[in-house]
Amino acid sequence: MSLTVVDKTSWILDVEKPAIRMASDFCHASTSISFHSINGSKPRVLCIFGGSSSGNDPAHIEAAKSLGRICQEHNIKIVYGGGTTGVMGAIASTLVDLSGPDAVHGIIPEALLKYEAKESGRHPKDPSYARYGKQTVVKDMHTRKRLMIQEVITGGEGSGFVGLSGGYGTLEELFEVVTWHQLGIHDRGVCLLNTGGFFDGLVNWLGNVVQEGFIGPEDASILSIASTAEGVVRCLDQTPEFSRKGELEWV
Repeated sequence: MSLTVVDKTSWILDVEKPAIRMASDFCHASTSISFHSINGSKPRVLCIFGGSSSGNDPAHIEAAKSLGRICQEHNIKIVYGGGTTGVMGAIASTLVDLSGPDAVHGIIPEALLKYEAKESGRHPKDPSYARYGKQTVVKDMHTRKRLMIQEVITGGEGSGFVGLSGGYGTLEELFEVVTWHQLGIHDRGVCLLNTGGFFDGLVNWLGNVVQEGFIGPEDASILSIASTAEGVVRCLDQTPEFSRKGELEWV
């Protein structure tokens, strides 16, 4: 799908202003939160970014299911984009089967819910959706991302963001939270699960970006790389080495 901007006014109203408002709302909501003083009794929350497709290699689905099992073992909850297919559906249904629907919160824009229902032949209120956890339907992508990010911000120690195998949407969401970490908007960990070398090209690109001087080594360290589900949890167990939180005044 390609996007051509033919109406600048519509672009500003429909895309630019909502995006700016999302960042502003998020910053104001998070200014009173200190990550190092969060109540230890709060559940750990991972925000999962992943594909709505399964991919050609079954290893991608198995990796998602494995992370779901690891989350159950560590009493971790997840928030994700609310899809019931592909990588997203695999991790959500696995964790719900093991820990119950309260362990998973899917946040999905109404347009995507209707599209998925049409593709699957299920009504948006079909009881089978309960297999994928609690569901919140929102009006747009910006609201979805803001709510997912806030769940991580208010989660317990070790909460963070995880990128699983996926396409454009997965990388867009992943690099948004990486960029917000770089800008000091949050200081939660961000980890990429590199299943079977799927993201090797991206990892190489990251090294090239440092080598070419577009980001520093400290910026590159924001994104941790893991090759197993257990490795993801270990990555997020550690406090991020680098943070600019508080350096920029977000108003």
